Amino acid sequence: MPYYRRAAVPGGTYFFTVVTAHRQPILINSDIRSALREGISQVRQTLPFRIDGWVLLPDHLHAIWTLPEGDADFSTRWQLIKRHVTRSCGPAYRRPEYLNERLLSKGCGTLWQPRFWEHLIRDERDLHQHLDYLHGNPLKHGLVGHVKDWPWSSFHRYVRQGIYPADWGGSADEGMQVGE
Repeated sequence: MPYYRRAAVPGGTYFFTVVTAHRQPILINSDIRSALREGISQVRQTLPFRIDGWVLLPDHLHAIWTLPEGDADFSTRWQLIKRHVTRSCGPAYRRPEYLNERLLSKGCGTLWQPRFWEHLIRDERDLHQHLDYLHGNPLKHGLVGHVKDWPWSSFHRYVRQGIYPADWGGSADEGMQVGE
């Protein structure tokens, strides 16, 4: 089994990609979205973090979090959030064909891939590049004609704050202009 080395910088800002098992297109379903909101809210009560960016797509999500000073434990946060969603919604989405003996022995559900991908944000430029990538992802995947048309994204907050113009990112007809 490979050894996974994770960046662990206390108080760091991280970009994450979290994917559903077998790329099931279920994350934008209302029950999953609700369970994600609940799970994040519950976790933030005891293990706080700031959400700097977010986009929820049918089969994966991207997030940018900043952890508190002295804290680098994003893994526990994701574990608890994913566990909450699985316990809340897992029975409705159970896919026995996705389980092998190892997953069955560990009591795994069938909503999530077991791991996630993270990247430590190095500086302001890196942060802006990852925010552009995250916000442009629905357009990149052909889910909308304009970035502003995707409802499950922190893009709208950034527009309200004047950080992005509402027409940022071009359109599907023009080809994506940034974050590619």
